[in-house]
Amino acid sequence: MTPRSTARRLVAGLILGSLTLTACGTGSGSNSDSGQTQTVTVYTGRHYGIEPIFEEFTKATGIQVRFTTGSDPELRERLTAEGANTPADVIMTADAANIELADKAGLLAAIDSDVLRGAIPEALRSPNDTWFSLSRRLRVIMHSTERVTTPPTTYAALGEPEWSGRLCLRPGTHPYTQSLVAAMISNEGRERTEEIVASWVANKPLYINSDTEILKAIEAGDCDVALTNTYYLGRLKNENPDYPVAVSWPDQAGAGAHLNVSTIAMTKNATNRDAARRLIEWLATDGQAQFSAANFEYPADPNVEADPLIVAFGEHKSDEKSVRELGRLNADAVDVLTGAGYQ
Repeated sequence: MTPRSTARRLVAGLILGSLTLTACGTGSGSNSDSGQTQTVTVYTGRHYGIEPIFEEFTKATGIQVRFTTGSDPELRERLTAEGANTPADVIMTADAANIELADKAGLLAAIDSDVLRGAIPEALRSPNDTWFSLSRRLRVIMHSTERVTTPPTTYAALGEPEWSGRLCLRPGTHPYTQSLVAAMISNEGRERTEEIVASWVANKPLYINSDTEILKAIEAGDCDVALTNTYYLGRLKNENPDYPVAVSWPDQAGAGAHLNVSTIAMTKNATNRDAARRLIEWLATDGQAQFSAANFEYPADPNVEADPLIVAFGEHKSDEKSVRELGRLNADAVDVLTGAGYQ
């Protein structure tokens, strides 16, 4: 099959999928030339609770939203294959490295917007205004409140012999693991990061490809400490406030807890640019609190209040300075994980 025919099939499949996932509102927004209702098409790797948010945007603006979900790498590959034929006006990712890789591949368009620059801190947007963060996601140490009285307080401490056979980790193929290791390379240097990752592997971790399942493994006693994103615990605490797992904020005397971000960007080949810009600006401002709260994430804008449930996790220092480095160091992170025998 030729690349062109592959792209046609991808386009057809995505358009069909997006037609079945339209956020329908009651507004009457229209294109200035045709008088027809505007529609913006979104590829999104951040899919938790996204449909009600798009519906609110439609109510506020009259602009319809069609969206297709997938993993960040898959959506980036689709944009590449589709080229100028892509139906996507906007791409959203759950990982900073993947949006940066999309930028480096020439898949994004810059947006000159004082609204976006005013809402999103400089460290959480691209230097050339091609992508912007919407929410913060922190990958931290989780521990059993029933079996652990003194949890680790650094990422390196997870490699101490005390945690041998008591550690759960996400596989090395997952973007969350890769971005954490990329941040460690940025902060600690490659040699020290290799030592830390090798110490994790030496502790014979249980690899589980789901943060929710990792937290359930702590509850069940299959492990006592682990690494997951904070919002997964937020979901479980929302269902059961007494869930027996707690956060230990890592590296507070150093770079801070690993910070990743949910991001948004306009695609290079967007055909509905005005609608795309309005969606991006709305999500960064009026819609940011709802966007973040839907997944128990911290807002990108520090002036927007986080959900009280995750505020209760405590004050913390996060590593903002590495966010822009995650894409550049992704290949090095993969090499470190592979070299250490991390599964």
